[in-house]
Amino acid sequence: MHLLLDTHIFLWYVAGDTKLSTAAREAIDEPNNDVFLSVGSFWEIVIKYELGKLPLPQAPDRFIPAQRKTHGIQSLPFDENDARFLVGLPFHHRDPFDRMLVSQAMARVLTIVTVDPEIKKYSVPVL
Repeated sequence: MHLLLDTHIFLWYVAGDTKLSTAAREAIDEPNNDVFLSVGSFWEIVIKYELGKLPLPQAPDRFIPAQRKTHGIQSLPFDENDARFLVGLPFHHRDPFDRMLVSQAMARVLTIVTVDPEIKKYSVPVL
C-alpha cells in the first residue's frame, strides 16, 4: 500500500498521540507499505509554526526531516502532474493544503491517511 499522511496524522504519529487510530498506526508501521509526507504538509507545518499556532520541539526545517528519517517516511514533492488534478476538483474542501493532498493522491494513486471527513468526499482511497 502507498500511504500519504495528512499533516495532522504525521504530527500525531511522530508524537505518539493516542488520537491516532490503531489501524492507522499499524498501516504506517507496516514495513511493506510506502509512507509519504507531502511537501505541502511541510509547508503547512512551517506556516503554523511561524504563526505560533504549532509548537514543536525544534524548528520545522530540522524537526520534520529528522522525524521522517527516524520513522522511515519519504518526502513527496508536489509537481505539475500532481497539480493538474486540481483543475475541476470539487470544492468539498477549501483548505489549499488538503486539496494538494487530494490532487497528489489522485495523480500518484495513493491512499490518504486522515480523519478529515471532507477529504472522504473525494474519489480517493482513505484510511
